[in-house]
This record gives sequence, structure tokens and C-alpha cells, in this order.
Amino acid sequence: MLSTSLRIAPAVLLLPVMLALAACSQAQTPPGKTAAAPAASAPASAAKGERPAVLKGIEKHGFEVVAEFDAPGGLRGFAGVVGGQQPAAAYVTADGKHVLVGSLFDAEGNDVAAEAVEKLVAAPMSAKMWTKLEASAWVRDGKADAPRVVYTFSDANCPYCHKFWEAARPWVDAGKVQLRHIMVGVIREDSPAKAAAILSARDPSAALLENEHQFDRGGIKALPSISREIAGKLDANQVLMIEMGFQGTPGILFQDAQGQVQRRAGLPQGTDLQTVLGPR
Repeated sequence: MLSTSLRIAPAVLLLPVMLALAACSQAQTPPGKTAAAPAASAPASAAKGERPAVLKGIEKHGFEVVAEFDAPGGLRGFAGVVGGQQPAAAYVTADGKHVLVGSLFDAEGNDVAAEAVEKLVAAPMSAKMWTKLEASAWVRDGKADAPRVVYTFSDANCPYCHKFWEAARPWVDAGKVQLRHIMVGVIREDSPAKAAAILSARDPSAALLENEHQFDRGGIKALPSISREIAGKLDANQVLMIEMGFQGTPGILFQDAQGQVQRRAGLPQGTDLQTVLGPR
């Protein structure tokens, strides 16, 4: 599987995406009839601190509200997450009837929500993701004191996982990078048993290398049975893989220069390999 970038970055440009949730549901005035006069004053938006009811509409579409931030032009800004993966901003209009999801720019072309979304959503989200990765059942490839850590969801039968392992050798052998393989069994029938053989070995790192060095000859020998403990670890790893937004292997995660978690679905190509692994 060749790489597709999946980045944790705030405020993706979604405009013009407007969810006109309340007013758009009102019936149009029938032909030949005079529209009713507007009320003396439009309903005010919910008071500061109270969540506007209109946000319930975008929550149904996968927008999870995290926190409110100051927004210009009489709007109320809300930082959140789309689809459980992508930080974004939503803006509620002054009348409280409409909400827009996406990027709002000032006269200089600056995204007015970028700093707020970074602070309220992207940074905490990245930290939480990294903590979950650290707590998973992973196998180290490289020196324990290598300064750069790269996590990869790996299947013992995955050819692109093997190609990534090969491509990373200069960085790993130089002590610059440690790969942490979060083993899953998703490709072939014997993939879980091969992953179990690696995880249950006396030296899992050595077992991982055995699988890589013998990959063209079938890799490590699959276990005849998998213990309940190891099966639980494999199940947890697969759940985590899906939670991190991957549907296949390799699923690669690393921290960029700002400490934000970035993702690659599949084998990084060309110069992107250096983006993932750092300077060679």
C-alpha cells in the first residue's frame, strides 16, 4: 500500500460548507400570499457559556464540539473534531440559527481560528494519541536511545511493511530512529499467529528481525495456537489501528517539528520518507 498523508492539522479549508439548520427548514411563502412580517427582534443567540442549540445539527454530521473561542463579526467560534480525526472550527451566527464549519479568514489572509484550534484541539489530541501509542503492545526495532520514535502498525505478512522496514535501515542502523512496530494480524489467515510468535518470543525484537530477514522465504513460523493474553494484545492493537484512522498496513505515525502527530497510510514515497524518518 503506497502512502497517503493523514495529517493532524487544525482548521481544514471546508468553505463554503454551510449547514443552515433551522431557518432552511422553514417553508417558503406560497405564491400569491404576503409573507408574514418579521418579529420585532430576532431570537438572540445563546448567552456566552451556553451551547447554542444549532450545534446539535452538526454533531449529527460527526462534528464533536470541544470548546468555545472568541470569534469576530458577532460570531461565536467553537473548536472541535470532525469524524473523530480532524480538528476544525465552527461558527454560529449572531441569531443562533445557522452554523458554518470551516475556515474564516481576516483581511490579511490569516485563519482566525488557527491558534485556538491548535491550542484547544490539535495539541491535546496529538498528546492523547501519542500516549495511547506508547501504551500499546509494540516491538522495538533499533536502539532504545534513538531520539526519533516512529510507530508503525505492521502485519508480519505485509510486503509494504517489509519495504518500509528495508527503507528505514539507514536511519535505524545509524541510531537516529527507532521503529516501534504495533503488531496486527489482518492480511492472511496466519497473520495473527505470526504476530503472536513475535510478541510472545523471549526476545520480540530479535523475532521481528527474523521475520524481516526471512520475509522472502515465508518469514517467521506461525504459532500453532495463540494464548489468551497475546490474543488480547492483538485485538487491542487492531482496535487502536482503526481508532488512529488506518484500514490497512503499514499505518505510520510520527511527530513533526512542532510535536504534532502526523500519519501516513502506506509506504512513504520519495522525499516523504525523510519527512517521516528525519534527516538522514
